Amino acid sequence: MTEEPTLRRPGGRTARVRADVHRAVEELVRTQPLPELTLTQVAERSGVHLGTLYRRWKTLDGLILDVVNEHLSAPMPDTGSLWEDLDRYVRRAAEDVAGPVGKMLLQTLTAIRLEADGGGVEKLPPALTKRFDDLRTLLDRAAARGENAPSALEVFEIVLAPLYAALLFGVGSSGPDATGPLLDRLKRLTDSSRNPGSAPDPA
Repeated sequence: MTEEPTLRRPGGRTARVRADVHRAVEELVRTQPLPELTLTQVAERSGVHLGTLYRRWKTLDGLILDVVNEHLSAPMPDTGSLWEDLDRYVRRAAEDVAGPVGKMLLQTLTAIRLEADGGGVEKLPPALTKRFDDLRTLLDRAAARGENAPSALEVFEIVLAPLYAALLFGVGSSGPDATGPLLDRLKRLTDSSRNPGSAPDPA
C-alpha cells in the first residue's frame, strides 16, 4: 500500500517563524534605541535559533528590510473617492512612520544614502517603491474619473514630508491624527490651482 504524501499548509512553520521574528524586532525597537538592536537579542526574544536568523536574513539590516517591506505591503485603497483614498493612504503612512517601522525605515533609507557610491536607489525597500507607484495609480485613477487630483510630488511635499520631519527632528505632529490638517491644506492648494481666483492658502 502506497503511503499518501503529507500535505503542507500554506506558509506553515516558515510563516510562523517569520511572524515571530518580526514581532520580536518590533517589540525590541519599542523599548530600546534601534542602533542597539542585535540579532542575538532578536533570537532570544523570538525563540528562534540564531543560526536560523543568519541563514534566512544574513544580517540585521536584511532582517530590518524584511520587516519594513512587510509593513509597507498593504493594498492601496480604492473607495471611488480621491480624498477618501488619500485619507486612508496617508493615515496608514502616518501609522507606519510613528511606529517602530518608522525608525527602521529611516535607518534603511539613511544607510542607502550613506553608501560610498552615493546612490543605492535600487536598494530601496521594494514595497516602498511600489507604494509610491501605487500612489501615482491612485491619483491617475481619480483624474480619469474627472476629479481634480494633485500630483504625487505635491502629496509627498505637503503631506508625507512633514510626517517624516516629525520623526527626524521632532518638529510638528505625527501619527494618524496629524494627517487631517495636512490633507486639508493639500485640498485647498489643489482647489486653488484649478480656480486661480480663489483665496490663497495661508502659509
